[in-house]
Amino acid sequence: MPSNKITGKNPGPGRPKGSPNKTTALLKDAILKAATQAGGADGLVGYLKLQASLNPGPFMSLLGKVLPTQVVGDPDNPVSVVHRIELVAPRVNSST
Repeated sequence: MPSNKITGKNPGPGRPKGSPNKTTALLKDAILKAATQAGGADGLVGYLKLQASLNPGPFMSLLGKVLPTQVVGDPDNPVSVVHRIELVAPRVNSST
C-alpha cells in the first residue's frame, strides 16, 4: 500500500468489509424511528400501509427491492417456457 505523501505513514485498514458506516446506520435508524412514530398506534406497519394507499408506485418499487430475488419452483409441477424467434428476410415488391 502506498504511503501518504504528506505524512509518510501508511493508511489504516479502514472499515471491515460489509459493515455499514456510522452515518448510514444512524440515518437508517432515524428513518425507521420517524416512520414508526408517523404510523401512530400501528407503528411502522401502519405507516407503510398508509404509504401503500397514498403512493402505490413508490411503495411497489420498495416492495420489489425487499422481496427475495430467488424464486424456487415446485419440482413436482415445473413451469416451462418456450420461446421461438424466427428471422425472416423482408420481401421486396418487384412488381413495380
